[in-house]
Amino acid sequence: MNSLKQAVQTYASHHANSDGLALTPVSGLRMMRLEAPAGDLHSVYRPLICLVLQGAKLLIVGREERVFYAGQSVIVSADMPVVGRIVQASRNEPYLAIAVELEMATLRELAAHMGSHHPQRLSRMPTLFTIDTEAALLDCASRLMRLLDHPDATPLLRPGIMRELHYWLLSGPHGTALRALADPNSHAGRLAAAIAILRAEYRSRVPVERLAEEARMSLTAFHKHFKHMTSLTPGQYQKRLRLIEARRLMLDEGSSASNAAFEVGYESVSQFTRDYGRLFQAPPKRDVLRVLRAAEVAGQDAAVSQRAGALT
Repeated sequence: MNSLKQAVQTYASHHANSDGLALTPVSGLRMMRLEAPAGDLHSVYRPLICLVLQGAKLLIVGREERVFYAGQSVIVSADMPVVGRIVQASRNEPYLAIAVELEMATLRELAAHMGSHHPQRLSRMPTLFTIDTEAALLDCASRLMRLLDHPDATPLLRPGIMRELHYWLLSGPHGTALRALADPNSHAGRLAAAIAILRAEYRSRVPVERLAEEARMSLTAFHKHFKHMTSLTPGQYQKRLRLIEARRLMLDEGSSASNAAFEVGYESVSQFTRDYGRLFQAPPKRDVLRVLRAAEVAGQDAAVSQRAGALT
């Protein structure tokens, strides 16, 4: 694990944004590095596995709330609004994690080869799993990281590494639930089709009847199962998508609050400001300034630490 930690530390130190998140050119691969406990980070996860390499993080997903520590892996089994909070990190031992998005087509193909199963009912299917990170998963993550230095090899080698990663997950203790997620006829699989529409068209008004039809459910059943899986109504889910994207536009692209509001589909800036304040506990401008100042202080501290290290 030490070599993987060093690779994540090095890459994220140069590429992480103000939240500590570093995206990569390897599709579906990202990582996080933070040197101090931080406030709530709101995002919408696609199904993924996150390997915690150092430190600890609290995740709130739907009705579930759990702290994950170094040596554990987190599997989020559906497109879920997530609140994350780093609870253990320091300058000498920053929080380090690497995440890989899961691929439903690969899960589906491998599950078919690995034999029949009986999908779990949605009411018994959790959306957040914990496993002790096994050597096979660390090996797959390390090889995906190695592709960052060999971009020409990525199209040839990444598919095989991803298939192996998905195989180990399906062979693990939560394989049955992951198979249910990949099954297009399960409740989770049918809801995923509706959620895909919401994610692609979150700026527009999407009739709930269209979502229910895509999920092949009655309106009553769709509302019930959607709320059970995501803890939100479809309208609340879409609003969460809009607000998270608006925050990204302001932080990463320097958009004004009004421009960000209209860009994500709001018709009223005052309504956007109210919704934003309820989610992020501060009006847009104040929240963005707070995050940027925190990032500036963290950058200054890192620079001081680097200079001190050069003198010792």
